[in-house]
Amino acid sequence: MLEKKVLNTIKKYDLIKNGDNIVVGVSGGPDSMALLNILIKLKEQINFNIIVAHINHMIRLEADEETKYVQNFCKMYNIKCFIKKEKVEEIAKNEKIGTEEAGRKLRYSFFQEICINEKANKIATAHTANDNSETVFMNIMRGSGTAGLKGIEPKREEKYIRPLIECTRFEIEEYCKNEKLQPKIDKSNNENIYTRNKVRNMLIPFIEENFNPNIVASLNRLSELAKLENEYIEKETKKNYDKVLIDQNLGNNTKERKNSVILDLKKFNSLDLVIKNRLMLYTIGKVLGNSQNVERVNVEDLVKLCAKNIGNKYLTPNKNIKVMVNNGKIYFTQQ
Repeated sequence: MLEKKVLNTIKKYDLIKNGDNIVVGVSGGPDSMALLNILIKLKEQINFNIIVAHINHMIRLEADEETKYVQNFCKMYNIKCFIKKEKVEEIAKNEKIGTEEAGRKLRYSFFQEICINEKANKIATAHTANDNSETVFMNIMRGSGTAGLKGIEPKREEKYIRPLIECTRFEIEEYCKNEKLQPKIDKSNNENIYTRNKVRNMLIPFIEENFNPNIVASLNRLSELAKLENEYIEKETKKNYDKVLIDQNLGNNTKERKNSVILDLKKFNSLDLVIKNRLMLYTIGKVLGNSQNVERVNVEDLVKLCAKNIGNKYLTPNKNIKVMVNNGKIYFTQQ
C-alpha cells in the first residue's frame, strides 16, 4: 500500500520521469531505508537509475555500523554507493553554527557533488508528512509569513524531490517491519536538545493527546493550501516585477561591477502591500541569489522607506545588499 501511495505522490507532483538519474540520501534510518526500498521496487514501473549517498557525521558510536549497513544493502541490489565521513561537530564549531545546520549544509553539498560527478539530475530525500508538520509548526513559532506555512515542498528547483512527503512516520515504520528492513535507529532523535526534537517528541504528542489527534494531517492540509496560494502570489509578484523594473545587471558579478536592480518607485508604491512585501524579497533574491537572513521587519522598513520617498536615503537589510531610494527609483545594490 505504501508503495502505491508513494507512486501516486510521484505522479501527482511529477517527481520522477523515465531516464532520471537520482541521488538518494540514505542515513540508514527508517525513513531513508523505506525510501530506498520503495524506489528500488518502483524501478520496475518507471525507468530510472539510483545512486546512494551516505554521510557519516562521526558523532555517535553507532555511526560506523550504520555506514556498513547502508553499504551492504546497496551491494545486495548492485547500487552504486558513495560514503563521506566528516566530523560535523568540529565543522559546526569552526563555522560558529549549530550542529544541525552544519550537518544539513554538509549533506546537501555532498549530494550536489555526487550529482555533478555522476551526471545525476535529481536528489531524493526522505522527508515525511511528520517532518513537514514539524517544519510548519516551527515556522509558525518563528513568526513566519504565509510562505513559511507551505513547509517542505514535494519538489524544489525541479531537482530536489521528496517522494515520502505524504507518508506518515507510523506508515513508514510499519512498512519497514513488513519488509524486514531492520533500519538503524538514531537515538539522538529522542534527545530533546534541538527545537525540532522538542516539537516532535513533546509538542505534537501533547496536542494529539489533548486537542487534536489528527494534528499532523491538519498541518499538512494547511501546508497544501499555503503552497497553492503562495504559487499564485509568486506568479503575481513576477508579473509586477516586470512592470516596475527599469534596469537589472545580473550574472556578471565582478570586483568592479556588482549585481544590481533598479525599480520604478512610483509604480512600486501603487501596488498592494502584499505584493510590495513579496517584491522586496523577490528583488533581493534576484541580486543575491536568495533572500535568506532578511527578516519581516527588514521588509517592512524597506516598504516604509519607499513610501516616504525621501531622496538619497538607504537601508541595509543585511550586510550583502544596500537598498536606496533616489530620483524616483529604488536601487538594489550588492555590497
